[in-house]
Amino acid sequence: MSDPWLTIIGIGEDGLAGLSEASRKALGKAETVFGGERHLALADVGSRGRAWPVPFDANVVLSCRDRPTVVLASGDPFWHGAGASLAEKLRAGEWIAHSGPSTFSLAAARLGWRLETTICLGLHAAPFERLVPHLAQGARIICLVRDGKAAGDLAGWLSGRGWGASTFWTLAALGGPRESIREWRADRFAGDTAENLVAVAVEAKGGQGIPRSSGLPDDLFVHDGQITKRPVRALALSALAPRPGERLWDIGAGSGSISVEWALCGGTATAIEAREDRVANIRKNVAAFGLAHRISVIGGTAPEALAALDPPDAVFIGGGLDRATFDAIWSRLSPGTRLVGHAVTLETEALLGELHQHHGGELMRVEIAHAAPLGRYRSWEVARPVVQWSVVR
Repeated sequence: MSDPWLTIIGIGEDGLAGLSEASRKALGKAETVFGGERHLALADVGSRGRAWPVPFDANVVLSCRDRPTVVLASGDPFWHGAGASLAEKLRAGEWIAHSGPSTFSLAAARLGWRLETTICLGLHAAPFERLVPHLAQGARIICLVRDGKAAGDLAGWLSGRGWGASTFWTLAALGGPRESIREWRADRFAGDTAENLVAVAVEAKGGQGIPRSSGLPDDLFVHDGQITKRPVRALALSALAPRPGERLWDIGAGSGSISVEWALCGGTATAIEAREDRVANIRKNVAAFGLAHRISVIGGTAPEALAALDPPDAVFIGGGLDRATFDAIWSRLSPGTRLVGHAVTLETEALLGELHQHHGGELMRVEIAHAAPLGRYRSWEVARPVVQWSVVR
């Protein structure tokens, strides 16, 4: 199509004055203009304006197909905006976009931060726990938040987790005549919670971030003892070899610790666990690490629970494996899929030995001992040995 019916426009706090000639021309021709109430007021579109439904629904725009239509979004519509959600539902020739400076760009420019090293997050509808993987000494983070109350809640959340010494900025109406930037210490935040904020910036100080190495401390997880212990978990993750964008099946997930560490590496995971109390623990761990958007949790057993799942890039089987279950899983795996299985019982150990003999891969037995008191002295306390089999389909 040489004349797209939909124009997606990024508008700033300077309103019409900051728009390109092409954007103003599209606005002038549009029969309908969608946007937030603030965007519609900035563009002065009058009765042609339609405020977004809550929750957001791209189908209201599609109902105007083939008639001149404009969608207004803040700054860059393709960075935590409506742009991509719309483009995914349209053919390439149906739309055109005129982006403006993003809120992240404006905030970084005001603070003098290198945008390429700044963490940029949209927290309009996401939990604050989404910050957990990113918090580290000196980390610079810009967050889009819903309103002034959310900024106060975020300052309290940071303080409650040991990051109260962080420098905390509120940035409102960036790029317009009402622009306001205020600096606080997070644990002393006393901003106007009625203010309609655009962004919050944080320079993290005082707390302790999550280690980047595999094998996080066991006490970071909620569990009932059914957890792949830290040293063995590090070995399992090494064999699973997580990569960004890859998908894991974590079968017999226990506490979900393998899924959590996989997702922290940038992948997605499905944690499958039969016991309801452990499913509850997995959900708590997923929420605590801010990974609900990367990990799904299924109560059930393999192979039945796998029926509707997309094929994985890797599979971890933490225990309870039998031959029928293995055959059902193996038959569903694509060539190149990595599988890692652990055994602590003699029966499962014997099965892994047979599978290694038939399918190859690597088989190893891990025995770990920790120093523990023995009267007035110390001695080695031996943990139950674990057999690990890893193979590529």
